[in-house]
Amino acid sequence: MARAENKEPVGPVARMAATVARRMRLKRGLTQDQLGALMGYTGAAISAMERLLHPVSDEMLLQLERVLGGGTGIFEEMRDLLRLERLPEQFRGYAQIEQKALALWLYANHVVHGLFQTEAYARALIAGGYPEPTPERVEELVMARMARKALFERKRVCEIELVLDESVLRRPIGSEEIMREQLLYLAECARRRNVNLQVLPLDAGLGGEYAGDRGALEIVETPAHDRVTYLEIQGESMLVTDRAKVSIHTQRYAKIRAQALDPRKSLGLIEELAGVDR
Repeated sequence: MARAENKEPVGPVARMAATVARRMRLKRGLTQDQLGALMGYTGAAISAMERLLHPVSDEMLLQLERVLGGGTGIFEEMRDLLRLERLPEQFRGYAQIEQKALALWLYANHVVHGLFQTEAYARALIAGGYPEPTPERVEELVMARMARKALFERKRVCEIELVLDESVLRRPIGSEEIMREQLLYLAECARRRNVNLQVLPLDAGLGGEYAGDRGALEIVETPAHDRVTYLEIQGESMLVTDRAKVSIHTQRYAKIRAQALDPRKSLGLIEELAGVDR
């Protein structure tokens, strides 16, 4: 029976990978079966990749680099580009800004911010979304989200402030074990020298003010020392560059942070919810 063609749109990076892999295979005088054997794949899998019936995977790029790369690193570079390409369309432009940021000021009020999610938490969250993604798409999005964590280890340190609404910590995603692992990971992140993590308590509004009522907020300081705001809701996104508007967002973030628990009390609450004995 003929194989059904891939129904997912194929991006330019996947097309480039297929073209380069085919040309390098032919230059080496290898058949698809021979290349597949060297990489640990079938010839049919190589054919499907080259014909874009099944776009190249992250693992396949690793093997292409090993077998055909010849130390050039060309397929390794494509891995990073492919991860960006597989992010949701509305997030792709901002993802590149995020990875180059000098500083991030983040407020999350529904779920844990993507940069701070564990793999299990991200997988449960993405798989439970609507419209329901295919298992293959779930894995693509999870791996793309995990790749964003490279920001934590970047040589030019990014200073990150994160305020999490307490409801985020109390909303179980996936299972109790997945949520406990997520809470422990947040506690680990809170101990990083370049991370300031605070919790906005559920009773923050009892004082007559609640600065978090406008929803999630992300403010970025770029390498040029400009500030921009990223907003996202219901699969739609907006990048705000107007200085007057970004100034208001920055002041609002300062209010949110001021109403949050201090870092030590925030860490204590996270560990308490995770069941850590102190």
